[in-house]
Amino acid sequence: MALEIERRFLIKNDLWKEFIISKSFIEQGYLTHDLKDWIVRIRFNGKGFKIALKKHIKNFTNYEYEYDIPNSDGEEIMSSLANIVKKERYLLELDKRQWIIDCFKGDNYPLKIAETELSKEKEKIHFPSFLSQEITSLKLFSNFSLATYPFKKWTNEDLKNFKNI
Repeated sequence: MALEIERRFLIKNDLWKEFIISKSFIEQGYLTHDLKDWIVRIRFNGKGFKIALKKHIKNFTNYEYEYDIPNSDGEEIMSSLANIVKKERYLLELDKRQWIIDCFKGDNYPLKIAETELSKEKEKIHFPSFLSQEITSLKLFSNFSLATYPFKKWTNEDLKNFKNI
């Protein structure tokens, strides 16, 4: 059983840029229409396609199964999807921990989200100075939600509790 345990945060400044070790472009689309069920995602990372199945379990733990698929299949599936997210992904190394910074493009620009994966939910982590509010459990910030209800469509009501966006 594959588990993904991650925490996600908004970013308040650009101090994260000094810790970049790699960068990639990601385009991902969703075959799912309901966040309460299994999420089926296809992702292109510039080299190849992967299909993933994800389901929320509790707190910040999800089931996650991910498989390579042929590029021709991935291109065909992706071309038929309306719910797509595009982002530049930066991998950081900071205090012996890897962080990912996603800088969203298109309809989700200028949203930036930091995340880190944990080995267990109660794992202690150092919070870098570039982090702002934690958004781990907020569905509005999930990639699936951003694909179906992009940041550019958010209302003042959606944004009222968040700073540094």
